[in-house]
Amino acid sequence: MAQSHNLRFQIEGMSCAGCAGRVERALNAAEGVESASVNLANATAQVSYSDATTASALVDVLRVAGYPAVTDEVILDVENMTCASCVGRVERALQAGNGVVSASVNLATEAATVRFASGTTTPADIAALATAAGYPARVKSAEIDDTDSRKAEEIADLARRTLFAAVLTLPVFVIEMGSHLIPALHHVVMATIGQQASFYLQFVLTTLVLIGPGRQFYSKGFPALFRGAPDMNSLVALGTSAAYGFSLISTFAPGLLPEGTANVYYEAAAVIVVLILLGRLLEARAKGRTGEAIRKLVGLQAKTARVERDGKVIERPIEDIVAGDIVHVRPGEKIAVDGVVVSGASYVDESMITGEPAPVEKTEGAQVVGATVNGAGALVFRAERVGRDTMLAQIIRMVEQAQGAKLPIQGVVDQITRWFVPAVLVAAVLTVAVWFFFGPDPAISLALVAGVSVLIIACPCAMGLATPTSIMVGTGRAAEMGVLFRKGDALQTLQDCNVVAFDKTGTLTAGRPALTDLVVAPGVDETELLRLVAGVEQASEHPIAEAIVAAATQRGLTVPKASGFTSITGFGARADVEGKQVLVGADRLMAREGVDMSDLAAKAQDLAGRGRTPLFAAVEGRIAAVIAVSDPIKPTTPAAIKALHDQGLKVAMITGDNAQTAQVIAGELGIDHVVAAVLPDGKVAALDQLRKDHGKLAFVGDGINDAPALAAADIGIAIGTGTDVAIEAADVVLMSGDLTGVVNAFDLSARTMRNIRQNLFWAFGYNVLLIPVAAGVLYPFGGPLLSPVLAAGAMALSSVFVLSNALRLRWVRQALTKPETNRRTAVQAPTPEPAE
Repeated sequence: MAQSHNLRFQIEGMSCAGCAGRVERALNAAEGVESASVNLANATAQVSYSDATTASALVDVLRVAGYPAVTDEVILDVENMTCASCVGRVERALQAGNGVVSASVNLATEAATVRFASGTTTPADIAALATAAGYPARVKSAEIDDTDSRKAEEIADLARRTLFAAVLTLPVFVIEMGSHLIPALHHVVMATIGQQASFYLQFVLTTLVLIGPGRQFYSKGFPALFRGAPDMNSLVALGTSAAYGFSLISTFAPGLLPEGTANVYYEAAAVIVVLILLGRLLEARAKGRTGEAIRKLVGLQAKTARVERDGKVIERPIEDIVAGDIVHVRPGEKIAVDGVVVSGASYVDESMITGEPAPVEKTEGAQVVGATVNGAGALVFRAERVGRDTMLAQIIRMVEQAQGAKLPIQGVVDQITRWFVPAVLVAAVLTVAVWFFFGPDPAISLALVAGVSVLIIACPCAMGLATPTSIMVGTGRAAEMGVLFRKGDALQTLQDCNVVAFDKTGTLTAGRPALTDLVVAPGVDETELLRLVAGVEQASEHPIAEAIVAAATQRGLTVPKASGFTSITGFGARADVEGKQVLVGADRLMAREGVDMSDLAAKAQDLAGRGRTPLFAAVEGRIAAVIAVSDPIKPTTPAAIKALHDQGLKVAMITGDNAQTAQVIAGELGIDHVVAAVLPDGKVAALDQLRKDHGKLAFVGDGINDAPALAAADIGIAIGTGTDVAIEAADVVLMSGDLTGVVNAFDLSARTMRNIRQNLFWAFGYNVLLIPVAAGVLYPFGGPLLSPVLAAGAMALSSVFVLSNALRLRWVRQALTKPETNRRTAVQAPTPEPAE
């Protein structure tokens, strides 16, 4: 079966939605590509492809399309190579790596030079490929064009070109436009250098602007036009060339033009270049801020660590740490990677990962997470997850994937922008024709002004940026709040939900139940029964099982070992303890096994009526006891339920717990709909019915038995303190166990989609209104004929407006915080319950 691969390329040269569409079509047309999604805001493409193609082939596709992928290079020191066959094996191992474009191994220098697509892998991961093939490799020098430094260099280059163009354009603008606006200045120009000399001066300065700072518009715009795929650069190139070309004729061959029409428009061509460069500079700076959340996350990583090597503790770069290394952490240091404490004791600040402000105690056997900060004690831990496998790396990947996603709403935008630039070209031609044949004198000048204005004012950039920039900023802000959108389209789907359904145990409640009642059948010894039941439950990881074992331990009982343990999902458990078969579980387990519960049924009903969960125990097929546990509701659950109601959502609870207990809890919380005593597949059926009655819904859960429901819901929201299975099945992950994250997720979804709609309204409304104005529809009614200079300014401001509006999401406050966090700053993540 063919394997599917996923890569995330960084791409150069995209400047508008048309560019993004061409890149996407080129990738989707490539052999072996299953799907491709391009994000203009962060200049990336996410590609899913089969074994029929390679990363190198996809890089070639992008290069041929005129939008090359950003590639980096790393040099590795490789050990154990002795001959040419070793070289071949190392090269093949490296070339098989995710995102590797080429690999060249030198036996003489014992080094490998690897070129890879930026953002798809890391030097440490590439080195691991050779190590896994039997040739230990370490990073020698990574000549990586860091994204931040590359963007900073791009901004600096744009700033230099904009300033240079502005300095050259200022005299042109003053001479030409100043003469029109200030008669005295016109007389000075005429009396000093004269009109023809002023034309020559404007020609020289404007030519320098166009062939210098403005060269990129022509080197990219005309080739795209000739390929039949015009983009924003094409519009600028055509518009400025038309103004410049007409001015050349007016300057050097005015006799070719009708009398009285030999006007120059050098200032329009020059100022258009300046304003568009300025707009792109402002865009670049704004786009740099949209990825702030990712940079903050990356900045949390430690750079070095103290590792045991050959009996010594030495400081090594974090890239050199491998699974199994013993790492020493001094007081106040960052923990480098994920692992397990082997000695020492300390308290660790994990707030940057979980949002929990209180430091967590760490002793032998405790899990530690990379990027968290050690307290006053010293720790020694064994590295277990390194590189791309650490929790922080996984969080970063989740955010990157969500930021690179394409929402359903973007599909409509893509269809429009695909045809937008050709439509603008047609509109410009029609505008020129109408003015030339039907306009007043000087018709040719008016036709030129109107045609250039139409070309320049059209702005597919704003359309292309409207959605992805909001997604980037919205998902980044969500990550800062402890809400991770694993799938970007969840951002749109979540705000379409009418119902949010919750699991009970570990979601609405703390998930740490305590034994409250133990009522035994006549003739049964309570202490002996608790021993037997605890013997069964100590093999289970269920929270209720832990409560029963804890109760036995607190009484000082010795818990016997069980054999033949069987977990019956949704029912309970069975095991042999000290030669006796013991059943522990819900009433449905007893019914299934034919155990008569009549002696204790009334007591169980009474306990359930008081909000406790009754379980039954049977020994050798006879009912022995009813056991009641109570799981306290999380402190923030009532406020979260109320906030969801205030947002107009219906709230449901779907649980495998006893119906009577579930109704009591639902009554306390004001839950609208309850489905109780259901198995995992019953939860799915309950969701289907809710969907049928109320429309789209979200499900919130944390356990293995919640995975089917999380996958079946329109949006699955997993509590981050839950199981890996639940998290993998979810669309949204809450880093803490606090339900304030659910409220914040819904709020951020609504705010982000509102922001996207605002951006799209502006981008489309801007063009719908201003393209006709630029064409001159108001002129016959006494209105203005828009200057190309003003058109360029409006176009540049359009993109800046969209980006600035998206950046407002960076300052969105949490919709709900825990009471103890109200005194903290708004940018901090919600405080979770302690991890279980």
